[in-house]
Amino acid sequence: MTEMLPITLNVTKDLLDKFTNIKSVSNKLEAQFNFQTLTANWYGDEEDILTIQLSLETPASFEQCKEALDKLSGSRVTISHFSDDVICCFNEGEQQLLCTIAMTMSELDLLVLQPTLLAGYIQAKLRKVLNLIAQQQSLASI
Repeated sequence: MTEMLPITLNVTKDLLDKFTNIKSVSNKLEAQFNFQTLTANWYGDEEDILTIQLSLETPASFEQCKEALDKLSGSRVTISHFSDDVICCFNEGEQQLLCTIAMTMSELDLLVLQPTLLAGYIQAKLRKVLNLIAQQQSLASI
């Protein structure tokens, strides 16, 4: 039986089709961020672990997710718009956070022209989001 990690990273099919190595990059980053948050003591209380699902989206799929998440507003979840390209949906009762992150058109254009930047760019973008989550949840930065 495999145990779920607290942080998972999903990549939309359109991005998987556009960048051949994005799956291996996302798997590596998922492991790296789980380790970094563990060493930053994000999981001190094993009975109350915050689970975070990060979803990398295209601009079009981000808009669809944004509309769906905005409809949830007012239910048992809190919606936070960290920026124009990052929306987080927090279910406090379940200690679950869904964070939808758009790769903007300008970012996609840059990464198509400079594919060697992909891993570092995604790492920096996701680290920034995780540190915003840390600030919101009163956790240590990574």
